[in-house]
Amino acid sequence: MMKEATNGWTEGTIELGEGPVMYREAGQGTPLLFVHGALVNSHLWDRAAELLSDRFRCILLDLPLGSHPAPMKPGADISPPGIARMISKLRADLGAEDAVLIGNDSGGAISQLVVTSAPTGFAALVLTNCDMYDKFPPGRFGPIFRAARNPAFLWLLMQTMKVPLNRRSPLAFGPLTKHRIPDALLDSWVRPGIESAEIRRDFRTVLRGVDPALTLEAARKMAEFDRPTLFAWAPEDRLFKIEYAERLAATMPDASIVRIPDASTFVMLDQPERLADEIAQFADARVAG
Repeated sequence: MMKEATNGWTEGTIELGEGPVMYREAGQGTPLLFVHGALVNSHLWDRAAELLSDRFRCILLDLPLGSHPAPMKPGADISPPGIARMISKLRADLGAEDAVLIGNDSGGAISQLVVTSAPTGFAALVLTNCDMYDKFPPGRFGPIFRAARNPAFLWLLMQTMKVPLNRRSPLAFGPLTKHRIPDALLDSWVRPGIESAEIRRDFRTVLRGVDPALTLEAARKMAEFDRPTLFAWAPEDRLFKIEYAERLAATMPDASIVRIPDASTFVMLDQPERLADEIAQFADARVAG
């Protein structure tokens, strides 16, 4: 089902075997398929996608990663490899042939799983700051993600997010940007997990499947991924250091790196214009052209 959104974008829901996945899209041309990470939603990409939608078909997915609007079916495979398979199904269902897959944070790790397991249908890959190699999950978030597999701990964790100040703490969203995240955006990320036991159940299912063995294996296979790949990276990010992007890019046959200053993990919030420009140049030169 698809309907016109109030902001001029179309929005819809695709019913997969795992459950409903909502999406929004705008524009025409080469498809750009945007993948967010854990405990955020597709609105992470809004500003960058808006800037690109006059030249490309921008598709924003709301994946079951803890801030999704509708729960998955009980028992659905929403491990990271399961979500990677869902993305491939969604691309096909949306008719987004030769899409450019664009991932961030844990969504970047999942994007690596997508292109190393089912690259057909994807013309290119863009990775912004994200998990790779043994950093899945990264650093300070590892103990929290492991503890959040426990229902009681995750419930308590999400209840602490009712306090606006806690959302901006160093153990929450604080380190992920250099500039202030709008309150309404933060609220859209935490509200589903605060209010819905089923959404928390889904997120625990995802967390039980997070394993650095997945990204280590994906990194090995990325050496065989011959589609154009752009690493659009914020080198000031302390969570996902650029040395990892440089290491992975060096193993790949057709990879390049651009550095985006004055930004952190959520480079699309800190520097949406610069990121959109880099994606547009990359897609024009390496895909659309």
